[in-house]
Amino acid sequence: MVHDSTEQKFTFLFTWFDRTGDGHLTRDDFQRIGEVFAAVTPDESAKSALRAAFMIWWDVLGEAGVPDAQGRIGPQRFVSAMRSHVASDAATLERLVMPIVDALMRALDTDGSGALTADEYVRLYDALGITPAVSGAAFRRLDRNGSGTLTHEEFRAAIEEFYLSTDTEAPGNWMLGSPLPSG
Repeated sequence: MVHDSTEQKFTFLFTWFDRTGDGHLTRDDFQRIGEVFAAVTPDESAKSALRAAFMIWWDVLGEAGVPDAQGRIGPQRFVSAMRSHVASDAATLERLVMPIVDALMRALDTDGSGALTADEYVRLYDALGITPAVSGAAFRRLDRNGSGTLTHEEFRAAIEEFYLSTDTEAPGNWMLGSPLPSG
């Protein structure tokens, strides 16, 4: 079901972003997940871009009135906001998520080839807490042309599918290892 796959993906993100494990997202959680992503690169410019991108995400949720009076977002409010503000609007996705993708690509493409190798991709997701077995399988699905690399365009397309596609078999929905990730 379309609704169920979208809810599962965004619930997985909620759990991943909830760095304190308290069942709510706060500005602090977005700062912390920004630090987790920033830690994957030694490049200060990429670190700054990753941190800033997560704070923009928080700010957009705030502008949309998603946090409650205590500045917290519960799982259902997050999932609803993701559906209404991200999964339904490619422009919002471009503003919120693609700066993270672009910064990661710059940081991880250590040889400057414009593409990620399987090792570079697996290293990223290992640092983010996704096991190499899971991320390796995801890489093979995302490498649509079988070249052994993910171009910047392929990586962006996979992210776009993860956030926008309701087709559980779309390669981007396998980005984290399965089309319907579990928390």
